[in-house]
Amino acid sequence: MHQPSLPPIGSPFEGGHYGGTIRIGAVLFAIAWAPKADGETKGPWHPNRAKVPGAQSCNDSLANTLAMAEAGCPLATWALDLRINGHDDWCLPARDVLELAYRHLKPTTDETCCTFRDGDNPSSMPAGYPYREDAPIVQTSVAAFQGQGPEAFARAWYWSSSQYSESGAWSQGFDYGDQFDGGKEYEGHARAVRLIQLDA
Repeated sequence: MHQPSLPPIGSPFEGGHYGGTIRIGAVLFAIAWAPKADGETKGPWHPNRAKVPGAQSCNDSLANTLAMAEAGCPLATWALDLRINGHDDWCLPARDVLELAYRHLKPTTDETCCTFRDGDNPSSMPAGYPYREDAPIVQTSVAAFQGQGPEAFARAWYWSSSQYSESGAWSQGFDYGDQFDGGKEYEGHARAVRLIQLDA
């Protein structure tokens, strides 16, 4: 396996900002979050509660997004149509990819939620375990992603591309870190992402 040197979390990287590494099957990928000004929007996961075949992965962001677009999800079409800093392979983050954004780039100083299995992330490298009262996720040290910084995630919840059920999809709170299934028809934030393969 070949793994190039990666920059510190939040640094400029591959058209966006570096956000950690994740496995999809046996393959390792680096995460690049889109710049907020060009790669964030709001909208419903799907205008209605139709089941979307092929959008169940917790780590394969692109496969989920393509399935969503095929099913007529405007949010997915928006992401796939992005052209940012010379790159045109943006997509919506799968659940485990989105969790890493909170883990590494938490915008607030609020106490992290630790109910049920919030934070459980078997796809991340290293694997993430559920948040605990004695091991809270602290506010990021990357100034641009803190509070009202130019790249900060909103103190709100964001959509992942991972379908939970016919009526809901996984979302991630960026105030307290709670993960839950939101009704697909509700408007939520979304930030585009790129996944760059690292394995040789």
